[in-house]
Amino acid sequence: MEAFAALLDALVYTRSRNAKLKLLADYLRDTPDPDRGWALAALTDGLDFPAVKSSTIRNLLTERIDPVLWTLSREYVGDSAETASLLWPEPAEAPSPPTVSEAVDALSRMTRANVMVELPKLLDRLDANGRYALLKLATGAMRIGISARLAKTAFAQAFDVAVEDVEEHWHGQTPPYAPLFDWAAHGAEPPNSDDLPLFRPFMLAHGLEDTEVDLADYAAEWKWDGIRVQVVRAGGETRVYSRSGDDISATFPEVAEALHIDGVLDGELLVRGAHQGGEEGGAASFNALQQRLGRKTVSKKMREEYPAFVRLYDVLILEGQDLRPLPWSQRRAALEALLPRLPADRFDISTVIPAADFADLSAIRERARDDAIEGVMLKRRDSPYVAGRKTGLWYKWKRDPLLIDCVLMYAQRGSGKRSSFYSDYTFGCWDGDPDTGAELLPVGKAYFGFTDEELKWLDRHVRNHTVGRFGPVRETDKSLVFEVAFDSVHASKRHKSGVAMRFPRISRIRADKPAHEADRIETLRALIRD
Repeated sequence: MEAFAALLDALVYTRSRNAKLKLLADYLRDTPDPDRGWALAALTDGLDFPAVKSSTIRNLLTERIDPVLWTLSREYVGDSAETASLLWPEPAEAPSPPTVSEAVDALSRMTRANVMVELPKLLDRLDANGRYALLKLATGAMRIGISARLAKTAFAQAFDVAVEDVEEHWHGQTPPYAPLFDWAAHGAEPPNSDDLPLFRPFMLAHGLEDTEVDLADYAAEWKWDGIRVQVVRAGGETRVYSRSGDDISATFPEVAEALHIDGVLDGELLVRGAHQGGEEGGAASFNALQQRLGRKTVSKKMREEYPAFVRLYDVLILEGQDLRPLPWSQRRAALEALLPRLPADRFDISTVIPAADFADLSAIRERARDDAIEGVMLKRRDSPYVAGRKTGLWYKWKRDPLLIDCVLMYAQRGSGKRSSFYSDYTFGCWDGDPDTGAELLPVGKAYFGFTDEELKWLDRHVRNHTVGRFGPVRETDKSLVFEVAFDSVHASKRHKSGVAMRFPRISRIRADKPAHEADRIETLRALIRD
């Protein structure tokens, strides 16, 4: 556990991506099984201990120290695990730290009935750094800047294997990933997953930026405004995966039920109907799809009102044949030939845009805001399907973002390395004329789009302009204007303002602009696609 605690401590204070990779690779290479497998799972959100929640930590601490001291300390530090690790009373005996495997075993056996007795026993065996690592592992709230992709890259670096192979073999394995380590570290055969409906790594695109491509070499398709999914059937079972590899089959059962041909299909999950902008029978807006997202169970009514389907982009594997090495043009032909064999109410195909040249495509893209799309995809006709982003093969040309001026209303501390900064901002627009007493109503929240230096400036602004406190939230005076970029706006009954932005981010800090000149909600409402 000491080595894992030291790794977490080093990762928290390391900002360089290459330095993080080296720390992770060294740990994976030097740590024995199964500790390294459990640690890898913890870092990539692969562990769950239902008995240990943030409330458990709070209850344990308030039994041992003044509850007011806990509340004030937690608010100042901004992280429950760090606060608890520092405030936990030091045991009378010298620490006897468990291994990561022992800790995982003990946490797995805890229940809500015994956690208040068993968790303190573990905490008493650790110093402050070890307690922090244990609590982070137990609650799954790492937030130390380690993505699953970075962890897989570090794994590949540790054992000198291709990250594409790691991606291919990763899914279907369970912690502590013994077959994965046997393959990479000890030269065993890779895990066999031919008969399992497993996720394969997506091929991703670079932003087009100022690049102009020749449509003789590239095909153009719409980039639809849904969620990228992979529909996989093998071994008599079908699953639907999100772009992060999460199994969302239960949320969209009608899609999983519809594929009866063995294969791996890549596409955009959408819902049909005329919900806010979609043509009847076509693709509705993302706002309609949101009604289905995140649900563990889906009612018959929900399935009828928001029927899901997949607009196919590509085919990776078909009836035992791996098509990924083939050029896009051949995979596209295979996909078009497959389409008549699929249920038409659950699958269709993203059509190729018939543009004469790049200038013609640009003009077509400018009109895209009226449709349920995000922009245009450009795919090199001879490109194989390769995991990750490869320069020159696929480009995404998203529509230009919408911009609106909003007023900062509330701020909250971030997490991880931002736990000491007010970095999460809620902003609003005027509900009428501010000069005649109109109020500000919240219209969105963002926590990125600014530099580190701007973050420091914003943190000082929040601290110096606080007019109210509501738990961890600070209310600021209504003086600072943000230029907010966003992809689209939709009507929303859940928000007092009646609108909800998609992908809002801070575009500019408009310290030069008076707050009363910020935009009104009616400006946002006018941007809703009818």
